[in-house]
Amino acid sequence: MSKWKDNATFLLLEETFKGTFNTYGQIFLTDNRAFSVALLIVTFFDLHIGYAGFLSALFTNFIARLTGLNRSSILSGAYGFNSLLVGLGIGSMFAPSVSFWLILASTSLLTLIITTAIEGITYRYALPFLSIPFLISIWIVLLASRQFTALQLSTDGVYSTNEMVQTGGMALLSMHEFLNHLPLPSSLDVYFRSLGAILFQYHLSAGIVIAVGLLLVSRISFILSLIGFYSAWAFLNVGGYDLQTLNYTYIGFNFILTSIAIGGFFLVASGWSFMWVILLMPLVAFITSAAEGFFFEWQLPVYSLPFNITVLLFLYYLKFRDRNLFSPALVVYQHFSPEKNLYTRLGYDERFGERPWFNFSLPFWGEWQVTQGHSGEFTHKDEWQHAWDFEIIDEEGSLYKADGSQKEHYYCFGKPVVAPADGWIEEIADGVDDNVIGGMNLGHNWGNSVVIRHSERLFSKVSHLKKNSITVVKGQWVKRNDIIGYVGNSGRSPRPHLHFQIQETPYVGSKTIFFSLSNYIVSDVKSQFIGSGIPVTNQLVLNIQPDAMLVTGLSFIPGQIIEWEIKGLKGQDHEKWEVGNDMYNNTYLFSEEQKCKAWFTNDGQVFRFTHFEGNRKSLLYAFYLGTFEVVLGQYRDVEIYSAIPLSSLRHGLLMMAQDLLAPFYRFIKVKYRLSYSENKDIFSSQMRLRATVYTEVFNMNRGELSVETLIGKAGIETIFVTNKRIKIEAKRI
Repeated sequence: MSKWKDNATFLLLEETFKGTFNTYGQIFLTDNRAFSVALLIVTFFDLHIGYAGFLSALFTNFIARLTGLNRSSILSGAYGFNSLLVGLGIGSMFAPSVSFWLILASTSLLTLIITTAIEGITYRYALPFLSIPFLISIWIVLLASRQFTALQLSTDGVYSTNEMVQTGGMALLSMHEFLNHLPLPSSLDVYFRSLGAILFQYHLSAGIVIAVGLLLVSRISFILSLIGFYSAWAFLNVGGYDLQTLNYTYIGFNFILTSIAIGGFFLVASGWSFMWVILLMPLVAFITSAAEGFFFEWQLPVYSLPFNITVLLFLYYLKFRDRNLFSPALVVYQHFSPEKNLYTRLGYDERFGERPWFNFSLPFWGEWQVTQGHSGEFTHKDEWQHAWDFEIIDEEGSLYKADGSQKEHYYCFGKPVVAPADGWIEEIADGVDDNVIGGMNLGHNWGNSVVIRHSERLFSKVSHLKKNSITVVKGQWVKRNDIIGYVGNSGRSPRPHLHFQIQETPYVGSKTIFFSLSNYIVSDVKSQFIGSGIPVTNQLVLNIQPDAMLVTGLSFIPGQIIEWEIKGLKGQDHEKWEVGNDMYNNTYLFSEEQKCKAWFTNDGQVFRFTHFEGNRKSLLYAFYLGTFEVVLGQYRDVEIYSAIPLSSLRHGLLMMAQDLLAPFYRFIKVKYRLSYSENKDIFSSQMRLRATVYTEVFNMNRGELSVETLIGKAGIETIFVTNKRIKIEAKRI
C-alpha cells in the first residue's frame, strides 16, 4: 500500500479529489472540509446538477494538476470552484446527453484557462479573481448553446418528487417537504432560497441546510449574510422595487456573498466592516437592477456580476488610502475564516502593538541609560524630536569616574557603536574634533556621524562619534551588530554620549521620524521585555544577548524529527514531530499522526509561535502554548507576557457566543506568562521555562494551564503539562 501511495498516478488522483472537495467551500469563502462535504451533498438534491458540478470541478482539477499548475491552488480549490459553478449552472439548464457531457468538459477546460488569465490580471493589483471566470464561461455557453440543437433543456423540477426519491429515498423527500412548507415570513423565505440559489438549488430546504452549516462554520459569516440581505431588502422596499422579483430571480445571493466578503473575509470583521456592508448594499442593488436591464437584451442572467463588481471596486478603492488604514483593516494573511482573521489580528495587535514593519535594535552592546528621549529637555525639538541620547552609568548612577573633568572619565567614551540593522553605509561625516567637557561645536552640530540606508526612505543615523574612529566606508554593506565607530564628544555635545535617530532622507542633518525599536530589555528591579516600543528618559535598556542553551533548545531545522514518549495523555503514549517549511519559507512543526501544525519564527533573539491548526489534544498544542513567546536570553527576574489568539482555543458554546460578538466586544481573553528558572551559572546543564496560560471570561479567571519545558545542552528534554484535570509528562526519545 505504501508503494502505491508513492506512485505518481495515485498522488495525482489524490490531489485532484482533495482539490475537488475543497472547491465547494471556496464558493462561501471557507476552507472548512466538513462544510464543503455538506455543500456537495446539497448540490445532489438535484441529481443531475450535482453530477454536472462535481465532474466539472474534478475534470478541471485533473487538467490543472496534469499540466503543472500551482499545487497549493489546486488543493485549496481555488482553480476549481469557478468550473464547479459553471457545471452546476449548465446542469440546471440542460438535460444529460452525449452533447451535454462533451460541452461540459470543453467548458470546464475553458473556465480553467480563463481563471488563470484573470488571475494574472488581478494579481497585478493584489485583487482576487472571485467568480469572474464563471461569469465569462457560462455566458459564452448560453450564447453558443442557441446554435447547438442537440442540447435539450432540462426538465429538473418538473418531476421533483420522483427525483428526490431517487436521490435519497423517502426520508429525504419527507425532510424536503417538511422544510419547504415551513410557515416563514416572505423575506426569510427569499433569504433561504437565495442561499440555495448560489449552488443552483432553488429549494427552500437547500437554503436552510446551507444556513445551518454556515452558522456552525462561521457565526460572523452567518450574521453578515443576514445583515447584508436585510439591509438590501429594506433599501429595495423603500425604493419601491418589486420585491416579488426576488422570489424567482434569486439574485439576493449577491447581497449575501458581498456582505460575507466585505464584512469579514477580505476585511477584518469590525464595526467599520459591518458599517461598510450596510453602506454597500444599495450599490449592489443599483448594479443588480442596472445589469438586469442591460443583459435583458441578450437574454442572459446577471448571476454574480453585482457581487464581483462591488467587491473588486471597493477593495481597489481602499488601496488609495494614505491614512485610517485600519478603519477598516484589510486581511493581510488569509485564514479562510472571519473568526480566525479577526482573532489573529486582535492577537497581533495586543501582542506587538504598533510593531514596525522593520526591526531596529539598539546601536550598542550592553546596558545603557536613556539620558534624553523624544521631545527632550535640551534638544530633540520640533522636526528633530524623535531621537535618543544614550550613556552608560555605574551602580551609583554616575555617568563618569573620577571628577568627570575629562572625556575619558565618561564610561561611554570610546565604546563601540554598532549597526542597528542590516544596510548600506549611505553617508559619513568625520574629522570633527572631540570637545572638552562642557564645550560644544555649533559649526558642526552633529559631529562625526554615520548614516545607514536600510530600505527605500528608511535610514538610521548615529552622531557625536569619536574623531577618526569610524570603521566603515560609504557604500559598504553592514550587518546588525557590526561595529561602525566609537562613541566620542564631537559636535553639539557638552559631554560624551551617543545620539541615535531614524529618518526618511539620507543626509546627516535629516529630520527625524517616529519609529519604534524592537526586541529590547528594560532593566529594572524586574527586567521587562519590549517587543516593540519607544525607550524613554532614564530607562536602562539593552539588546537581547542570546543564551546558547536557549538558542540551541529552540532551534528547529527543516527535516528534523523529534519523538516523544508520553505519560498521562489519554489514548496516546507517543508523538512524533517533524520540522517543515513551505514555498514562502514559513517554518512549522507538524505531527502527521495527530493532524496538527504550529508555525513559528526565530530571529535569533526571540522565538515565537504565530499560528496553530489541528488537534488541540496533542502534545504539540501544549508545546505551542508553553513556548508561545520566548526571549532567547536570561535577565533579572524577567517575565514575558503575551496574548494568545482566541482562534487557538477549542470551540464550544461559549466560544460560539463570543464569535457572534467578537467584531464589537470580546469577553474572553487568553493570556500567557513565561518565567525562567533562576539565572544559571556556567556549570548549569539545564534551564526550565515555566509558562502559565489562563483564560479570563468577563475578567474572571476561568482556568489555568501550566506548561514547563526543560531544556538541556542538547535541546528540549522534557515537557510537563498540568491543570486541575490532567498531569502529562513527555520525554524526548
